[in-house]
Amino acid sequence: MTPKIDLTSAILLALLALIWGGSFFLAAVAMKEVPPITLALFRVVGALPALALFVWFKGVTLPRSAKIWGAYLVMGALNNAIPFSLIFWGQPQITSGLASILNGATGVTGVIVAGLLLRDERLTPPKLIGVTIGFSGVALTIGLDALRSFDIRSLAQLAVLLAGLSYSLAGVWAKLRLSGQAPEMNALGMLLGSSVLMIPTALWMDGLPSFNLMMSTWSALLALSVLCTSVPYLLYFKILRRAGSGNLMLVTLLIPPVAIGLGITFLGEPLQAAALVGFAVIALGLAVVDGRLWELLHPRRRSTR
Repeated sequence: MTPKIDLTSAILLALLALIWGGSFFLAAVAMKEVPPITLALFRVVGALPALALFVWFKGVTLPRSAKIWGAYLVMGALNNAIPFSLIFWGQPQITSGLASILNGATGVTGVIVAGLLLRDERLTPPKLIGVTIGFSGVALTIGLDALRSFDIRSLAQLAVLLAGLSYSLAGVWAKLRLSGQAPEMNALGMLLGSSVLMIPTALWMDGLPSFNLMMSTWSALLALSVLCTSVPYLLYFKILRRAGSGNLMLVTLLIPPVAIGLGITFLGEPLQAAALVGFAVIALGLAVVDGRLWELLHPRRRSTR
């Protein structure tokens, strides 16, 4: 049976989008003093203590299988080391609007990759139509003018797109290899795996990190590690178990509206009519992806199952 987005999963998705929506701002603050690859390292290593304490408090048993730890290493590469490095490298070179749109494409690739590689998340017409509608809503929310600066020859833009593909593959990998493990342990194991990969990479690319940073930079690093990494990955694996890999990637469609909503609420930014239309289109796309709206409009097909 194809997983659907129930009320609990929808709330968790919205919370995950709310948290990750602020990560781009925090990364921009930190990158004033911290180079991109080192920033990715700070993010994963800084998240470890809080997650380790949580796992210990919950009494979760550490897996003894080398196969599971190998799966964590791959998961750390696909979901942290590779996409964090690509996004942090590409983000400063392109506009934030285009970065949000390219990141939103993960919702499309996530559903397609899951549909191709997972038997229980087959690619259906409602999913294809829904993610296309949702991605169009992202473009409307940010502004169609941002798409005019898209250039497939741009390495920075390609980096953000490849990061989305890596996220999509990570969701499938976790569903195939880690679904039997506790969500808390999956989050910790993944970050341990990515830390093992990121330490030598950051030292090779950026050299020894500097710890002589401004207080604002340290604050951004702390928030990026704990609030935007430790906490959301606990939600990530819970949603994966409840709603499936493809539905999990839909969080990227929700991040731009969240970021804009935060700007309107806390920064006094004006609410554009195009953004309202975009929000509505994204909501419609998510409803179509879920499948229940499609079944409601096609009762005969539903009754013949």
